[in-house]
Amino acid sequence: MQFVHRPYIPGETIAAVATAPGDGGVAIVRICGQHALEVASKIFSRDVASFASHTVHFGKVMSLSGEKIDDVLLVVMHAPKTFTGEDTVEIQCHGGRLVTKTVLEATFSAGARPAGPGEFSLKAFMNGKVDLAQAEAIQALVSSKNEHAMNFAKVQLEGALSKKVVTFQKKLTEICAILEAWVDFPEEDLEFSPFEVVVDDLKNIASELKKLIDTFHQGKIIHEGILLSLVGSPNVGKSSLMNALLGKERAIVSHIPGTTRDLIEDDLRLNGLHFRLTDTAGIRKTSESIEEEGIRRTKTTIERSDLILFVVDVQDLDLFDHELMESLPKEKTVLVWNKSDLVEKNSLPLLSNFGFRHVVHVSAKTLFGLDDLHRKIDEVIFEKGCPHKDEVVITSLRHKESLVGALNAIEKVIEGLESDVSAEFAAFDARMALNELGMIIGTNVTEDVLSAIFSKFCIGK
Repeated sequence: MQFVHRPYIPGETIAAVATAPGDGGVAIVRICGQHALEVASKIFSRDVASFASHTVHFGKVMSLSGEKIDDVLLVVMHAPKTFTGEDTVEIQCHGGRLVTKTVLEATFSAGARPAGPGEFSLKAFMNGKVDLAQAEAIQALVSSKNEHAMNFAKVQLEGALSKKVVTFQKKLTEICAILEAWVDFPEEDLEFSPFEVVVDDLKNIASELKKLIDTFHQGKIIHEGILLSLVGSPNVGKSSLMNALLGKERAIVSHIPGTTRDLIEDDLRLNGLHFRLTDTAGIRKTSESIEEEGIRRTKTTIERSDLILFVVDVQDLDLFDHELMESLPKEKTVLVWNKSDLVEKNSLPLLSNFGFRHVVHVSAKTLFGLDDLHRKIDEVIFEKGCPHKDEVVITSLRHKESLVGALNAIEKVIEGLESDVSAEFAAFDARMALNELGMIIGTNVTEDVLSAIFSKFCIGK
């Protein structure tokens, strides 16, 4: 594998723009490392090394040739009381692209090197300021698409997941010691925990791991967003419903069947969540090649979708609707009876559910039932209830895979002990579980894993 990060060198001085790219009122150029104060002193109009830690100073950033670049505020933070654990200087300059670029290039001329993606967070991890799960939470917080994702990232950054993992590790370490004592002193009459207690402890750990793993489905859709697709026959009002949900005229609406021939996508914020809303081509038999391709893409989208709104015309249920009903996964589909303004309200409850658990009656034209649809979407997504904002929720596939690996190893320990397998083999599986848990917080993580993780971070973070 080609490493994104060069081999870690303690104290190496790096610099990057820490604010978002683009023009703005203020930009921050961050310098960090053993020679951060020295680099800053070379380009600042005053001696940075003489400043007390965590103080702010006004002055000028100069090129090495003595030309003024910008009037700035400079913040000095001495190690170890910094985010990274190393000396850090932040220069607050005017936020124009060219000004920021020129200030950053001045730091390079003075001896800093360009920071790689997430390299400040990597320094914080390597210097013991955060564990790996907390470091990942930083990027999750920065990239949060909604309030739920932001809250769960903050909980992880505060160490809630790490504390759970450490609790599992401590208990497993105790069990490993007992298992290995059984191996080393099989004939000795020593005071170890009874066999039944060890098995019960392992089952309790397995149960807690399962609960944590079960949060991944909700955590994933909260963190990554939800693919929500509008599906149905032509001319049932899918495009009108898309426009109603978005609150704008995004899709072309026409009485002519087959108007939508390709996927139309847009972002939707609903109930504090982020959705990728997709209006699909109406499914029917056709010999027209472009429409056929649109229908093929619709079927692919159905497979990928987290949630499907199956839109049906309340006045015109045709053969293709029935065929679609048989093919759609009912557990993630909401049956939406559209154009409900065209029939008597008291007749709506008489419409069949056709085996769908989730059904609403709406009118995309008059917006009747739209609030009911919002609530139904929330209900389907959070079938077991929305996680509490302080709950530990797994949002990373990497964490889930490590938890599943730990769970599988623990179940092998339990199975082995209950079938009289040698304690030596049980101890080996218990150590494998410890290894998997260590991958989450970084106690035994390899350089290629670190490279893969931090390469996803922003430069300057």
